[in-house]
Amino acid sequence: MTTLLEVSDLRVAYPGRRFRAGSHEILHGVSLTVGQGETLGVVGESGSGKTTIGRAVLGLVAPSGGTVRFRGNDITRAGRAERRALARDIQVVFQDPYSSLNPALTIGDILGEPLIVQGTATGAARLRVAELLDQVGLPKDASQRLPREFSGGQRQRIAIARALAPAPRLIVCDEPVSALDLTTQARVLDLLIDIQRRTGVAYLFISHDLAVIRHVSHRVSVIHRGDIVETGTAGQVTTDPEHPYTQRLLLAAPVADPAEQRRRREARQRL
Repeated sequence: MTTLLEVSDLRVAYPGRRFRAGSHEILHGVSLTVGQGETLGVVGESGSGKTTIGRAVLGLVAPSGGTVRFRGNDITRAGRAERRALARDIQVVFQDPYSSLNPALTIGDILGEPLIVQGTATGAARLRVAELLDQVGLPKDASQRLPREFSGGQRQRIAIARALAPAPRLIVCDEPVSALDLTTQARVLDLLIDIQRRTGVAYLFISHDLAVIRHVSHRVSVIHRGDIVETGTAGQVTTDPEHPYTQRLLLAAPVADPAEQRRRREARQRL
């Protein structure tokens, strides 16, 4: 499999909040790869640094060390012009479908604006918007409506359509279903899998939920306090993990069987 994204020894530090306080390192030398058409799941608890990885890939935080390479090119400290060009190939779906869409714009404008900015003719952009709405399972008349007229799941579908608009090679999915109910989560995850099968897009999929990661990922990297502690196939990492932290994550995942839930709780306490 051809490597699309390569993160090597990535370090990110934030300045201290207090006067004269030293910087606080969030990532301590993280390395991972994403292949073309592959989903790499990055899983960890809140504060583990998983979202910071996605932000560094997107250029939203400045690394203090290490490199980020996309298609073999170093984009670690890409400037504004280079980032605008990279937006054709690297897109993002954020966690909150309510705040990620401009409430004052129609769905057609939200989806069409980035295409027109990149030089697509108005007529071609309109056709692309209709194609995107169909791709994510929304009616054509959705383009004339405002975000507030849609449910949370539908808004996340719109956010996915916006990410797909320039036909990217990689989408960073930062907790894209954590704000949705379980039924809607399953539908959105299945949509992402179907889109990947049809388009060949790769995902860097970030989540705290091991069950979600298992559902969508080919490979999984587990992050704990700014370090990758385990990487392997989704089947291996999510069913027979080697690292104690990953084992605790697995045992903490809820199950419907009360007896099995009790067994997991007892096993977790022994780790």
